[in-house]
Amino acid sequence: MFLAFAILWGSGVFGRLTTGGLAPQAAEVTRANDLLDSHFGHRPGDPDVVAVFDDESGTRTVDDPTFAGPVQRALGALPAAQVMSVVSYWTPGLTPEQRAKLVSPDRHATYAVLTLHGSDETARMRAYGEIQHLIRADDGIATYLGGGLTSVFELQREATANLATAQAISLPILLVLLILFYRGLVAALIPVTLGVFVIVGSLVVLRVLTGFTEISIFALEIVVLIGLGLAVDYGLFIVSRFREELERRAGDLAEAVVATTATAGRTVAISGLTVISGLSALFLFPQPISHSFAFGGISVVLLNIVAAVVVLPALLAVLGRRVNAGRIPLPRFGHSGGDPANGGWARLARLVGRRPAISLVLGVLALLVAAAPLLELRPGLTNHRYLPTDSHSQIVAGYTGGVFPQHGPAGMVLDVAVQGTLDRQGLDSYLARLRGLPGAAGARVHLADPALTWIKVDYRGEADDPGPLQLVRDVRSVKAPAGTSVLVGGHGGAAISLDNSAATLAALPLALGFIATVTLILLALAFRSVWVPVKAVLCALLSLAASLGIVVWAFQLGGLAGLLDFQVVGTTDLWTLGLIVTIAFGLVTDYEMFLVSRIREAYLRTGDNRQAIAIGLQQTGSIITRAAVLMIVVLATMGLTAGSLFLITFGIGMTLSVVIDATLVRSIIVPASMQLLGTANWWAPRPLAWLSDRLGLSEGDNEDEATRGAIAV
Repeated sequence: MFLAFAILWGSGVFGRLTTGGLAPQAAEVTRANDLLDSHFGHRPGDPDVVAVFDDESGTRTVDDPTFAGPVQRALGALPAAQVMSVVSYWTPGLTPEQRAKLVSPDRHATYAVLTLHGSDETARMRAYGEIQHLIRADDGIATYLGGGLTSVFELQREATANLATAQAISLPILLVLLILFYRGLVAALIPVTLGVFVIVGSLVVLRVLTGFTEISIFALEIVVLIGLGLAVDYGLFIVSRFREELERRAGDLAEAVVATTATAGRTVAISGLTVISGLSALFLFPQPISHSFAFGGISVVLLNIVAAVVVLPALLAVLGRRVNAGRIPLPRFGHSGGDPANGGWARLARLVGRRPAISLVLGVLALLVAAAPLLELRPGLTNHRYLPTDSHSQIVAGYTGGVFPQHGPAGMVLDVAVQGTLDRQGLDSYLARLRGLPGAAGARVHLADPALTWIKVDYRGEADDPGPLQLVRDVRSVKAPAGTSVLVGGHGGAAISLDNSAATLAALPLALGFIATVTLILLALAFRSVWVPVKAVLCALLSLAASLGIVVWAFQLGGLAGLLDFQVVGTTDLWTLGLIVTIAFGLVTDYEMFLVSRIREAYLRTGDNRQAIAIGLQQTGSIITRAAVLMIVVLATMGLTAGSLFLITFGIGMTLSVVIDATLVRSIIVPASMQLLGTANWWAPRPLAWLSDRLGLSEGDNEDEATRGAIAV
């Protein structure tokens, strides 16, 4: 019933998602833009869309009627309901100097600036979607549409299209892998069914959230695919444990379901809470889009927990032994049958345990080497350069930045808001100081009234180039005219790049501290231990640093440019890295929780730390590897099928975090560190042990009380 409702009603979420929220609300750039927009309003001439027209054959110029006619017909036919104004080479009243800035030196290309109706960016984006197909010149005149609004529109379209493509590719691959892992059709279908349940259910959750807060369309793909990855992973863990318990308990269905939920179900629930703690840290970032990701992500993880510990056990109770139906005669992949103390993973644990200090040092050094490119990190801004090289936004940026004369109506500018009354002398003096700044190509009054003066400062270069960034700092350091205050902003330019990076960098330590603290508390209660949680958090931070280092090498420095075919921007959006860290922190803690929970169970039975590590790694080695492979399929598919560099970076960055944690960290660093800690792994002060027992969070709560008491002592 819920699925039917979700399909019918939840799909309506696509019309309710927003596209804004990229700038910090309290930043100077946002305050400047809001002040200018609210005071002067959206006015004719504001460049929402830049339409480039080019006779690529090189035979016609703008003075030729066969060029001018098709372009003027296309622009003249645009509906007034969506288009407020059009400024082109043929607009009456332009001066020769203004006209010259709208045409290329060879006169074979020109551009027009379109201003759209709409009270905000979302409304103007909707208007652009309605008219974009109309802005086309015929008779062989090439037309390209760009500008800040169109870049966001194309990024949005890429995200929506990539969502469907990634799911269409990943779901069949997941099903095939699960059939190979389980050697049975029914067991393989259960995690995929759970994944579909969560995907469809997430649409309902997101639509409900749109009634209370803005949810970004860019959050949709990430929220849905993270939900799918967790659903398949959690389904794999629970189904595998259920089959194990069913065999151990001689087919007693009720006991198998209870034992599965009390062990794997409990671990899944706590694991989900660690993921939620990471997502909650997004509320500490100042960008509204971060809060959008947090709301959506937390809701979907909660849906995953409910599905894993309520829906899935109910399904297993109905299926019973039929969970093994549909057996397929396939070889066993990574089977860990036989004595849990004697297998490939157990032998690896003992090999690491012979020289734990050396193993730990080598593992940590490998992570530090991978993290080294972080030293070359250059903060930047996600914009048109993150789109495919053949996108219209990229092509138009090439025209306006290198073909057409600079500092026309589509040029790069800083918007300076001067509040207060300015006399002529004070204004002229202030403009002269702005024009004299390094990197400033000019400063002029755009609009003015007695209360507010809007000054535009022209510059060249990309929004995150060192020169424009320094120009923002210099303009802000210029002394304001007497009796006035100054704010420096600009849509999609250097001011937002500078302020966004600074705000993200300031929030990142607090976010990491929050995640680390919450994770420490959760794991301390789950494992009745002090040192295991500390070790887990340190491992997660090192693992993520290594992942981000490879991301910087791959994308900022261009290490994977040839393989993945993207334009090397030369900078990294810090907000994207923050997003990877907050989401991946919980995911990389997942596998450690499943491993350490089994080590703890073995230790409670045997009291032998070395033996417990070997048993725990043997019992979880195969299942964690399978879970990691499934998660990698989901995340890598998103990254490899994406058209925008933002989604490629996020998908590959998340994939790297899972790969590193499921291999080097899980196989070397965790066993080595736990071997070195010995019995100290399970030391807990009495208040912690008492609270863990009272809450019932710790694995092994059903173990013999005498054994637990002896271990506690």
